[in-house]
Amino acid sequence: MKAVLLEGFGGLEVLKVGEAPKPAPAAGQVLVKVVATSINRPDLVQRAGKYPPPPGDSEILGLEVAGTIAELGEGVEGWKVGDRVLSLVGGGGYAEYAVAYASHLMPIPEAMSFEEAACVCESYITAFLNVFMIGELKDGQTAIFHGGGGGVNTAALQLANALTPNVKKIVTAHPSKLERVKGLGADLVIDYTTTPDFADAIKEFTNKKGVDLILDHVGAKYLAPNMNSLGYKGKLVIIGVISGIKAELNLALMMVKRQQIIGSVLRSRPVPEKAEIIAEFTKRAIPRFADRTIVPIIEKVFSIDDVVEAHRMMEDDQHFGKIVLKISEG
Repeated sequence: MKAVLLEGFGGLEVLKVGEAPKPAPAAGQVLVKVVATSINRPDLVQRAGKYPPPPGDSEILGLEVAGTIAELGEGVEGWKVGDRVLSLVGGGGYAEYAVAYASHLMPIPEAMSFEEAACVCESYITAFLNVFMIGELKDGQTAIFHGGGGGVNTAALQLANALTPNVKKIVTAHPSKLERVKGLGADLVIDYTTTPDFADAIKEFTNKKGVDLILDHVGAKYLAPNMNSLGYKGKLVIIGVISGIKAELNLALMMVKRQQIIGSVLRSRPVPEKAEIIAEFTKRAIPRFADRTIVPIIEKVFSIDDVVEAHRMMEDDQHFGKIVLKISEG
């Protein structure tokens, strides 16, 4: 099968389109004929040799797939060959065929294209897990989503609009993306290039109350302003550390305000745990995609042969929403 291969680890030069063995589904799995996948920042980290797939998963890049079921593994029930599905995968999305656990499959709504479906799993499930299941965001609360314009935080904003319409949403963003973030319904947008310490702006906006939840992928650089922005019993959920992994923490402030810091990753969770998350997402969020309340935002669709340019766009942070990789015709 056609696939994107890595010739070692490093920069864009290690990405090559070639041939790889077609995988076979084990018991409880299905083989998906991949129509589209998407580029996610962890793909770049894996390409650099710093984010290996979980044991047993494909070494090929790609954390999500949208396509049709080509083959059922032993014991799989409730699905049939030809069904349109989207799924999280531990690896293997950048290829014509990929294996997925049947318990991780979701039906593609009739109104949704394969390209749109390819945007859902990694970004929207990550956002849903950390904002609603872990962060327990509720109507009437206030949340900060850092890095507005990226896949996960754009997804978080859209999900908050659809599932908790009375939440106040604060987004930090690059100046080139401020207006588009505002257009998605953010109540306050902060230019992080001119306001790296955003805590004062948050206190003013919340009348010194602080926020209930922060979704952060920045890490060390934002720890102090994040904690200063959190209100009483507020939660900081950290899903990335692009600015570093070490920072000082004011434990006294954290204790007095009963704040929580929670680290979270999705890829390395056990298969049954992912299945539980996906089941909850299917129940609560997929209907909002089906009725087009939520429409995935696609910056650009690249063919598999243009994977280098797709990765370059992600590296240069030129995108708003998702970058899609078209693998085959649906």
